[in-house]
Amino acid sequence: MPPAKKRLRTYDATKTRAAVLAQFAHVREAVRALTPEQLALPTRLGDWTVRELAAHLTMALSRVTTGLEQPGPAGSKPALALLEWPFSTAGRAESIADDTRALAAAHPDLDALYAEVTAAFEEQVPVVPGDRLVLTRAGTMRLGDFLVTRTVELVAHTDDLNAAAGLDIPYDRQALAACTRLLADALADKAPGGSVEVRIPPFAVVQCIGGPRHTRGTPPNVVETGPLVWMRLATGRTPWARALDAAEVGASGERADLSTLLPLMS
Repeated sequence: MPPAKKRLRTYDATKTRAAVLAQFAHVREAVRALTPEQLALPTRLGDWTVRELAAHLTMALSRVTTGLEQPGPAGSKPALALLEWPFSTAGRAESIADDTRALAAAHPDLDALYAEVTAAFEEQVPVVPGDRLVLTRAGTMRLGDFLVTRTVELVAHTDDLNAAAGLDIPYDRQALAACTRLLADALADKAPGGSVEVRIPPFAVVQCIGGPRHTRGTPPNVVETGPLVWMRLATGRTPWARALDAAEVGASGERADLSTLLPLMS
């Protein structure tokens, strides 16, 4: 008997759009209050300063509007599915860094940049259906799917900004949920199976890794952690061994070792 076809998670494009705007608004409020000394601080992203990171965060939204300003790509099917996106980011770090430095240099007034980006996003995104194809760096995607990827960008870089400048920028619940679920589903897609259960309460539970499938009772192999730690693991900000040593992740069972599968993004 063939295995059951995996049911893909769906996202409400209207709710995702609201989450993207809400998280961006949290960041904008914090950036507006940064001092020159804070803007000059280093970050954990190579040689980026806080100012460059703050400028880069605007690209989470501007990439959407830039894509929508172009004619719709030919064809009716996207070149890149949502679960493929996390694995498509490798190899673009240098070009992204160049674009970020150029953006920061061209916009000395960060609050004006944030206002411009917000206005363009609010104007263009509501009138476009979620299944409209958008040209992204990695290929064409459905707009609704691309919006989900924006939650990963915003949550990850909000965390970077908090760490670099000693801030406490809040996380929109819907943005954090979408980010967590996409990265959890990407893990299950990368290592299909049912021998390990990965729990990221309160947002996601997935099964992965081939082997005996668990169906009832307490699973023999369980990994459990929180949403932000999961994002850091999946994006390479925290190594698996360090998270274990710091008791940020619980892993029980012989197969509950994700070290060879993480990070998902680089």
